[in-house]
Amino acid sequence: MDVEDSQYGYLPKEYVAIIFLVLFSTSLILHIGQATYYRMWWLLPTACLCGLGEVVGWSGRLWSSFSPSLFDPYLMQICCTVISPTPLIAVNFILLSWVVTRLGPCYARLTPIQYTMVFVACDIVALIVQGAGGGIASTAATLDGANMGAHIMLGGIVFQFCAIVVYSVLAADLLYSYSTDRPRRAEPCAARGAMDGQLRTMICALALSTLVLFIRGIYRIVELSGGWSGRVLHTEVYFNVLDGGMVVLAMFAINFAHPGRLLGTRRPASPVGYEAKVGRGW
Repeated sequence: MDVEDSQYGYLPKEYVAIIFLVLFSTSLILHIGQATYYRMWWLLPTACLCGLGEVVGWSGRLWSSFSPSLFDPYLMQICCTVISPTPLIAVNFILLSWVVTRLGPCYARLTPIQYTMVFVACDIVALIVQGAGGGIASTAATLDGANMGAHIMLGGIVFQFCAIVVYSVLAADLLYSYSTDRPRRAEPCAARGAMDGQLRTMICALALSTLVLFIRGIYRIVELSGGWSGRVLHTEVYFNVLDGGMVVLAMFAINFAHPGRLLGTRRPASPVGYEAKVGRGW
């Protein structure tokens, strides 16, 4: 099969697809088992859904390694690998609110529930826009129509990328405020939460996950901005390292530093004394 016949502009390597299938399948199985063991069911439509989507996407790439000229596996992999990390990003957003609650809500710019509501809402919007773009691209009869779908997907990724940037700034501000003991909001802060080893490990895992998803977001923005015929889209090593590799690291970061083990199975309570002061009208 000649490269000219491939939908990718190159011939996808079979062994690479198999490696990523094994990695994503392993992480998915671990996430399902961990979510069940710790009864953290909200991880099923987030981390587990991401893993399932990546398995489907890389199955499409494996299929393409045998039949690179077919459009269906190409479309399957491009849509799934673009959209699938979105639910995983929601895990980072939710866990930041848990970290805020554990350290002390007064050290954050927003309340824990506001962090969850604002950023998960942004994630849902990004998911809808990316899905709409993928649907338009998959049903387009012309290259112009397919490129329009790609640009809509790009809009969803850019929006999501901006949300990650704001999230990262707020998380860094929280840690700075806590470390210097300078509350950000005029509300009671009766007790500082303890920065123990488990919480520190969780924060490091979130930082790693956010960093690699940030890198992946930059790659996807550059890739899709060139349309379906761009050079970046037609370079396999970029995709393998900057998309597949980054998402694998983000998935396993949460596996190894699982919130059920490090933070408990339920959303943590505020530091002792916080609710009491609120109740007394402080």
